[in-house]
Amino acid sequence: MMTRRYVLQAGAAGAALLAAGPAFAEAAMEMRAIPSTGEKIPVIGMGTSGSFEVAAGSDEYKQLQEVVRIFFAGGGTVIDTAPTYSNAEDILGAILAEQGLRPKCWLATKLSGVRGRDEGLEQFESTLKRLKTDKVELLQVHNLRDVETQLALARELKKEGKVRYVGLTHYLESAQDELAELMRRHKPDFLQINYSVGARGAEKRVLPEARELGVAVMINRAFEDGRLFSQVKGKELPGWAKEAGIGSWAQAFLKFALSDPAVTVVIPATGKPNRQADNLQAGRGPTLDAKQRQSLIEAVG
Repeated sequence: MMTRRYVLQAGAAGAALLAAGPAFAEAAMEMRAIPSTGEKIPVIGMGTSGSFEVAAGSDEYKQLQEVVRIFFAGGGTVIDTAPTYSNAEDILGAILAEQGLRPKCWLATKLSGVRGRDEGLEQFESTLKRLKTDKVELLQVHNLRDVETQLALARELKKEGKVRYVGLTHYLESAQDELAELMRRHKPDFLQINYSVGARGAEKRVLPEARELGVAVMINRAFEDGRLFSQVKGKELPGWAKEAGIGSWAQAFLKFALSDPAVTVVIPATGKPNRQADNLQAGRGPTLDAKQRQSLIEAVG
């Protein structure tokens, strides 16, 4: 059976997570607090851009069913999506419903590519249907489009109990100064930004100011869309990796992002069960110190 084969492909780490069950895994996963409320969430989440844009019933869909099972068995709860990620919301909503996992899922989505209150509200109502839910944990204004109107709508929905937190997002360093200004003006609960070993612009202003203002930070593009792996192809992990609980470059890159104290959660996307099991391991063990961070920066070049 195909799904069984993909579980086996997850390797020893994934098998151990599945055998241990959610209670064990959740205890082992590091949790960090959302500053605005003190609620704690696991530090390793999951994105859906690209990876969840598949056909229902396809081989890729069957792999995603295992990806989601491994994610929750390993202590993950935070999943980020958007209505503009093709059919990702439909696929995510279907899998969560099939597995009865919506009550365990800390679900984030976006107001994306819309202008005006009516257009934003129409999109949000469609999103709820696609995700097969009546509320979401986090609603973000995507890529700073129509910020004033869409953030006001998100806060209106928060008052109605359809949203628990509101946020702002972008995926490019070139937008981070504007994002920092908007964060100071509006003080959202969350920011979602790009940050990685090779793209450290967020350290200049966004991350320090988020910490100062008490804004939670969700990190996207921690692998720079896979570019970081090509930078270390053929290289051995640093000698200190084992003592830091790191068994792969993916874990090293995720731990780098998490080693900034302003970061709340990192959301790597994958459609492969073995990669999901590997990513989850980055949420366990110690964070990196300054020397270890510098070692990774030098390894990437």
